[in-house]
Amino acid sequence: MATFILVHGAWHGAWCWHRIVARLQSQGHVVLAPDLHGLGRDFTPLGEVTLAGWTGQITQLIDDSPGPVILVGHSRGGLIISEAAEKRPDRIHSLVYLTAFLLRSGEQLHGSVAATDPNSLVGPHMIVASDHLSASVADASVKEAFYGECSAEDVVLAKSLLRPEPLAPLVTPLHLTDERFGSVPRIFIECLRDRAITLPSQRAMQEALPCKQTFHLDTDHSPFFSRPDELANVLENIAH
Repeated sequence: MATFILVHGAWHGAWCWHRIVARLQSQGHVVLAPDLHGLGRDFTPLGEVTLAGWTGQITQLIDDSPGPVILVGHSRGGLIISEAAEKRPDRIHSLVYLTAFLLRSGEQLHGSVAATDPNSLVGPHMIVASDHLSASVADASVKEAFYGECSAEDVVLAKSLLRPEPLAPLVTPLHLTDERFGSVPRIFIECLRDRAITLPSQRAMQEALPCKQTFHLDTDHSPFFSRPDELANVLENIAH
């Protein structure tokens, strides 16, 4: 059985993975889904949140695991699994980018092709806090951007749990090498109806950094809600 570490995306927390955690655990896998600093149930002050700190959380979980792990990063979580692979390449079975930011060394999320896509429903509706430490997405745009295929109940739950996203990690360039990050197999799970990271953006990132394998889910940005069985089946497939 495999050990999965699930890294949530912007504004979310470990809570978004609950259906996937249950499904993978029922198959005998070990599943870890942490709240990143400043999000979910973690109340680290936003001014203290860094990409290095987030990466350190994940590398600590890797270090505490007895064998190789499968890192799954959703959306902004792609930055963190890439950085973790640079730090612990020999401890990672594979990197799974779930409609996630797959960036090259030297790139940062802010200003990237995917983040500036004019067809994304996120960028135009971000509201930066007055202290410039975080940003939120306008409430009226949340459902269309993230949860277009999800149930009304899931949308209500998610809206109640989303928190402001710390901005510092989004303007931090990645530091990756072919020898370390590049040695870990990359897998991409496309979400074909994603309106946050659009399909053309997902494919542009894969063209720039090709992946070993690509899976497809005919759904929105949040398959952990909208297609949990299909997503869990893909992850189960990757584990074997």
